[in-house]
Amino acid sequence: MALNKLALIRYKTIDNCLRLRHRKWTLEDLMEKVSDALYEFEGIKNGISKRTIQGDIQLMRSNKLGYNAPIIVTHRKFYTYQDPDYSISNSPISVGDMQKMKEAVEVLKHVTGFSSFDEMSDIIARLEDSIHAKKDNQPSIIQMESNIRLKGLSFIGLLHQAIRKKTPLLISYQSFRAIQKQDLVFSPYLLKEYRNRWFLIGHHKKSEGLMTLALDRIDTIEEMGKNSYKEYTGIDFERYFSDTIGVTKSQKDRGQRVILAINAKNAPYVETKPIHSSQQILDKKEDGSILIRIDVVLNFELEREILGFGESIKVLSPRNLQSRIKQRLVAASQLYTEKSQDETAAPLNGTEALSSLHQ
Repeated sequence: MALNKLALIRYKTIDNCLRLRHRKWTLEDLMEKVSDALYEFEGIKNGISKRTIQGDIQLMRSNKLGYNAPIIVTHRKFYTYQDPDYSISNSPISVGDMQKMKEAVEVLKHVTGFSSFDEMSDIIARLEDSIHAKKDNQPSIIQMESNIRLKGLSFIGLLHQAIRKKTPLLISYQSFRAIQKQDLVFSPYLLKEYRNRWFLIGHHKKSEGLMTLALDRIDTIEEMGKNSYKEYTGIDFERYFSDTIGVTKSQKDRGQRVILAINAKNAPYVETKPIHSSQQILDKKEDGSILIRIDVVLNFELEREILGFGESIKVLSPRNLQSRIKQRLVAASQLYTEKSQDETAAPLNGTEALSSLHQ
């Protein structure tokens, strides 16, 4: 149940009155105090009705807001707390809000490298204890895509803090193309996830512009003195990556107009799940196929996205992207049309093939 400011002022005022045990509070007394509070804090001059105060007391007694206030009436007209130590301030969060927080943390915890999420779980446990809302553990009803075996996830917490505190790092890194590791003096700016793989964007002391490092290719990280940190002065990263699928982009790259033809079978999928936020539908054919436009940087991730559609998509422009995709599809088809010299084993039948996938 959503609460507005006026309701909170009323509940807090009633609570403050009932905690003052030296005075007996009638309904009219509570109306007067609440009216005074509304005028003081919000400038409301027309007071409050008896029905509103009665409704507030009933709501405070209930579990709808998580208060369960032990409000009793003595001598048929005086309101007080049965428990002299009770206050709605002792219940900082409702049971309903608690459940929402727990669900939010479960969603966030799929990013296993952020230690702050573990701390949040501990905070929630203590809040639960404070309002006596402990329940039996329930199975998760949300399952996020994650890969806990991916290397480099343990660095996320350290890198997150380094970015916040503007701490330069000495990173031992080996890309897939490099023969050996190299040590990079690195100023970290941004952690970015793409398809469940994490990347660090920052500045390498011996390079111009930005550099992107894959966390699963990092070997070690050491903090350095802050005097070697280079501040980032470019455009904000939301804008920087707005024309990019994935993370591969240099500061000189700009989005280009890409025209794609999608067959009828996959058109509804692409319409409901756009390939990129810039996607526009240029034409809908009678057979159900569509023509779309996206404005993106031509990079490796774009090619992988297009190749993932297989025969369902065709690049119409630009010409260089069309040529690149065609070359990769031809190379891929040759894997199935040219018999390899070491391909001597008999092909698996359907059942054997499926079984082998699970071994």
